[in-house]
Amino acid sequence: MKLSQFQFDLPSEKIAKEPTRWRDECKLLVLHKDTGEIEHRIFKDIIEYFGKRDRFVLNDTKVFPAKLLGKKEKTDADITVFLLRELNREQRLWDVIVEPARKIRIGNKLYFGDDDSLVAEVIDNTTSRGRTLRFLYDGPYEEFKQALFSLGKTPVPEWVKEEVSPEDAENFQTIFAANEGAVSAPAAGLHFSRELLNRMILNDIDKTFITVHMGIGHFREVDVEDLSKHRMDCERMIITEQAAEEINATKRAGHKICAVGVTVIRALETYVTTQNEVRATDQWTNKFIFPPYKFSIPDAIVSNFHRPGSTMLMAIAAFGGYDKVMKAYQAALDNDYRFGPYGDAMLII
Repeated sequence: MKLSQFQFDLPSEKIAKEPTRWRDECKLLVLHKDTGEIEHRIFKDIIEYFGKRDRFVLNDTKVFPAKLLGKKEKTDADITVFLLRELNREQRLWDVIVEPARKIRIGNKLYFGDDDSLVAEVIDNTTSRGRTLRFLYDGPYEEFKQALFSLGKTPVPEWVKEEVSPEDAENFQTIFAANEGAVSAPAAGLHFSRELLNRMILNDIDKTFITVHMGIGHFREVDVEDLSKHRMDCERMIITEQAAEEINATKRAGHKICAVGVTVIRALETYVTTQNEVRATDQWTNKFIFPPYKFSIPDAIVSNFHRPGSTMLMAIAAFGGYDKVMKAYQAALDNDYRFGPYGDAMLII
């Protein structure tokens, strides 16, 4: 497959700036991958497509305020720092992305806060855009973490909205978020309300949580036409022994596994046994799924509608079939579905 095959015209007005008022009342496009049939529903109708002992696998990662706005020393040039992961707690080392990257060099000091209350020094250039920062803070760790996160903003992508609001801190978080570490929300999980989760229980539909700390690799532009040459960023994934056993037992019993979101799809497919079962793991994955690809674990998936040329669209097309998924995307455009993490959803069964 080629990058150009995943391009389409997406008008900016089709990108949702805010979520629906009620999480589970966005639109739901249902694509039957065997027949290509398309249905137009509401998200809370999703449980009608599943029966007793079917299982939803959800990502319980928690988004943290990863976007820092600061100034470069001497020049006072505006810089944006995206916190990716903490490298060393004692030394206050963080793996980050800095924009604009060309202006930042090893040894530069960066200042954050209206009173320059937080200072960081660039100590390594790992890639053309990546950096390692050492935050110069002498107080206790918890005090430092509080100061860091109080200056951070909710990392809603700028192509969604340029200015975040206080409401985004809640809107850009699933209701079951538990394990801090994501710099972007697992968007397909945003549609699940407490009422919907309770209805799943009443209908004997099971759920399992795994943790995949979503990075920004899914949002990076693919810059090679030949998709086999694209390299994905790594994300940490944690599948506990209990989670693996629940998923495998459901498969053995002949019930359906529904993967909620591309991060979950990626995690379930990273380490699969010869018996097509999931392995418990706490590792990093850079798995890139694009057509053609044979899936081992999920029988159904839930996803939002993604941007043209995105790796998330490619993963969805690998599951639903390229032609059928692209036709479904056109149907979504024709029927005023909203795209992006705050947009509507698609179920492929």
